[in-house]
Amino acid sequence: MTFITSKSLPRRTFLRGVGATMALPLLDAMFPAFGADVAPGIPRLGFVYVGNGIVHRTFKPPSVGPRFELSPVLAPLSSLRDQLTVISGLDHKQAENFGDGTGDHPRASAAWLTGVHAWDRTRPGVEVKLATSADQLAADVLGKSTPVRSLELAVDTATQSACDAGDCFYVNTVSWRSETTPNLTENHPRIVFERLFGDGGSSAERLARIRKTTSILDSVREEATRLAASVGAGDRSKLGEYLDSVREIEQRIQGAEANDHHSVALPDRPTGIPASFDEHTKLMFDLQLLAFQTDTTRVFSMILAREVSNRSYPQIGVPDQHHPVSHHRDDPGLIEKKTKIDAYHVSLLGYLAQKMQNTPDGDGTLLDQSLLMYGGGMGDGNLHRHSDLPCVLLGKLGGKIKSGQHVACPAGTPMTNWLLTMLDKVGVEVAAIGDSTGPLDASSLAI
Repeated sequence: MTFITSKSLPRRTFLRGVGATMALPLLDAMFPAFGADVAPGIPRLGFVYVGNGIVHRTFKPPSVGPRFELSPVLAPLSSLRDQLTVISGLDHKQAENFGDGTGDHPRASAAWLTGVHAWDRTRPGVEVKLATSADQLAADVLGKSTPVRSLELAVDTATQSACDAGDCFYVNTVSWRSETTPNLTENHPRIVFERLFGDGGSSAERLARIRKTTSILDSVREEATRLAASVGAGDRSKLGEYLDSVREIEQRIQGAEANDHHSVALPDRPTGIPASFDEHTKLMFDLQLLAFQTDTTRVFSMILAREVSNRSYPQIGVPDQHHPVSHHRDDPGLIEKKTKIDAYHVSLLGYLAQKMQNTPDGDGTLLDQSLLMYGGGMGDGNLHRHSDLPCVLLGKLGGKIKSGQHVACPAGTPMTNWLLTMLDKVGVEVAAIGDSTGPLDASSLAI
């Protein structure tokens, strides 16, 4: 039983210390005293991009409806089946070749959240121009009341040398603030951490702080102790678990930085990206979980695997590079390797989703109130086709998504029709996105 007093904490309560400000997770004491039983659900959206397409027979469920069979690639999500929705039959025709040569990979990521055709900006007289992406349309509404409007993340370093044709600019982000303004991605955990929780500063200041303490928690310890003494037992437990998770992430970042030895001055961006892809990805997802948990931001995008990515995966028995493997030419051995890569990526998505499912929020869990969209702008990676795209959803968006099913859309349905539908469910009113022709059939996706 939660002890209710005549006082309540403001939703925007912070712990403040020297050079640090920390948001808090949702506590019972933040509900109005003697008021509503639960806080209203806050929608959160996450967009996770994977490049190089899929193998449909190992990715796509063989049956539709609520009793669909999990495919080999989606098998890592078996414990989250009731939160899982698969949408098939969605196309991105604007990623096709419109007479501007090759470049299927850059056009795929450019079109994913915009539905707009990306022309090679190196051609004379052609400027960089897409459209405001769906994540940013959502951030225009959901980000009005959060300290950080949105996060744009990646687990790769931006490249200008790994692209199938022309300019690689479009593979480095899937988020566009406007038709001419892309949002650059961040892959450094400490920079993301400090953006969420403070303690920025110059490289010299960061280095001094790393050597001295590097802990935001140390800065706010006294105020956290006072707060814990003023709330009920349930809130003390929540607060303790939250602070422990922040401490654990700090220690992981510090551990990565401690392993870097440089004889020259630190650059403006600090060192400390974990060498392990697995550890790096999970650390970035853990940071995003804290951002959602504290309501610091409600929208994020993340490039998990960039188009034309040549990353290898020896940790799962695939020492081959991802992009060449995606051109499997129906070779059974390469298809098996591509399936392992795709299933591994899905398992990392499951890591975040399971943690969200284990995090209470309002009258349910954080995943109940949220929606994670996972997929890419290329369907068949072997043939560079932009039809029947991978589209996996996790979460119920406060009951607005009828999860636990495979929805098969009519062939040729624009991917932007789903984006339009999703935005409507979080209160974003737009007439059209890219080449959309209207929202999806509401009866298949909404309660």
